[in-house]
Amino acid sequence: MENNTSLQQQLLEAGVHFGHLRKKWNPKMLPYIFAEKKGIHIIDLNKTTESLQEAAAALKQIAKSGKKIMFVGTKKQAKEIVTECARKVNMPFVTERWLGGMLTNFNTVRKSVKKMQSIEKMLTDGTFDTITKKERLTLARDRDKMEKVLGGIAQLGRVPAALFIIDIGHEHIALAEAKRLGITTLGMVDTNCDPNKVDFAIPSNDDATKSIAIIANYITAAIAEGLAERQAAKDDDVEEVTTDENEKKASRLLAEAEAEAARARGEKVKGGNPPKRRVPNAPRRSSTGGGPR
Repeated sequence: MENNTSLQQQLLEAGVHFGHLRKKWNPKMLPYIFAEKKGIHIIDLNKTTESLQEAAAALKQIAKSGKKIMFVGTKKQAKEIVTECARKVNMPFVTERWLGGMLTNFNTVRKSVKKMQSIEKMLTDGTFDTITKKERLTLARDRDKMEKVLGGIAQLGRVPAALFIIDIGHEHIALAEAKRLGITTLGMVDTNCDPNKVDFAIPSNDDATKSIAIIANYITAAIAEGLAERQAAKDDDVEEVTTDENEKKASRLLAEAEAEAARARGEKVKGGNPPKRRVPNAPRRSSTGGGPR
């Protein structure tokens, strides 16, 4: 309970509870609104805390399973925070512009990423040394443009398992694509948005930098926890395999030692009772029982 109280206090200090003007509200946000003050809706921080913890728990499990979570925040206030948080946990992010089809037409986007990476490689390894300075400059500019838009998803090999969105109204294209592909969606939802559009809605002020930072950092910490647990489980598996191998090796050596001891015992027994030797050319008894012929 103390944890929740201190979290609520932090959310309050960051201004997470400030919603939009009453005239801009979405009636579906009614369950999350605590009151109205000077024409502005105040978000219920109890609901925010519960929703935030639920969303964090879900993302922790996704990260633990080894799947990718994409951070989306192209608003001016969110760009820097989203980039920093996503990089902390090595997750893909989009902070410049959401390219239409970034998820639904993922293969084409991957081709653009590969093109960007090959230009980067050729510019650094001297492949383009023979071309003119102007051509090199043009290629470098193209690379920079692509890097700006696609840099955050350069390492993404397949469609992510979840999207964490800052302001679901602003990122409606990303949300629509995720829905179409059945990707789990989580987002900061202000009083002017429909919370039912995302799987996990976090009622919060999605305009203030402080508010975005506290929510994004809380989510990032949960993802980091999931990744740490995944790594610990992997280490345990390696340890178990090593232990199994050591045990098998020990049993094998023991079996070999016992076999050796058994062989040694067998030789002694044979040596103690030497076999009877037949005298060569000894006269044989006839089958009729008579003497030697």
